[in-house]
Amino acid sequence: MTTRRAPKPPVRAVRPAGAVTVGLLLAVLAGVGWLAGMIWTIAGWAG
Repeated sequence: MTTRRAPKPPVRAVRPAGAVTVGLLLAVLAGVGWLAGMIWTIAGWAG
C-alpha cells in the first residue's frame, strides 16, 4: 500500500516581499497615529 504525501513546500516562501513590507509600514504608521491621538485626547482633557 502506497502512502500519498502532500508535496513539500518550496524552500523559499512564495509571497512578494514588497507587499509585506508595505503592510508592516502601514501598520506601524497606524499605530503611531493612534498613539498620537490618544496623547492628544488626554492632553485635551488635562488642559
